Amino acid sequence: MSTDDVTTTPTPQPAADEVLAPEAQLEALRDQVAQLESRLAERTEDLQRLQAEYINYKRRVDRDRDLARRAGKEQILTDLLPALDAIQLADQHGELDGPFKMLADQISAVAARHGLSSYGQVGDQFDPTLHEALMQLPMSGATKTCVSQVMQPGHRIHDKVLRPARVAVSEPDTQQPATESSTHGDEER
Repeated sequence: MSTDDVTTTPTPQPAADEVLAPEAQLEALRDQVAQLESRLAERTEDLQRLQAEYINYKRRVDRDRDLARRAGKEQILTDLLPALDAIQLADQHGELDGPFKMLADQISAVAARHGLSSYGQVGDQFDPTLHEALMQLPMSGATKTCVSQVMQPGHRIHDKVLRPARVAVSEPDTQQPATESSTHGDEER
């Protein structure tokens, strides 16, 4: 018997004495509809679950791709920092001119376009998360712990520090209170 014979074979009709009452037929149809609705609900839930998994997978892949792209940029810019430092030093000493100046400006512009910025100025408030204190130098008129000299500027991409600024730090001017305490100490003797 072929598969066509199986699928086209009519279902046997119940004998006259087996004919179901209309209420029983209606109840059987309701049971079949309920079973079909249950299977449809299961398939719909499965489909919704698969869609949610796919959306989560796509988000994860997009996030990972962005993180990998960002890490690649950070690594390249970190590798360029010595060259950018050399360019800055040459510019400060007036040794950067002509086509070399144009090339240096282009390299700096590319680095800035990819989010690299430098920081660290004399007078900035000292922040150990942004600055690396190499020594302490007094600075007249200092009212807070601040940068008194910048040995090497810091660099960051957006909010991530690639290299902290290497600086000298100045403590607040405490000479006035120190002289008062020394005079009080003399009076008590």
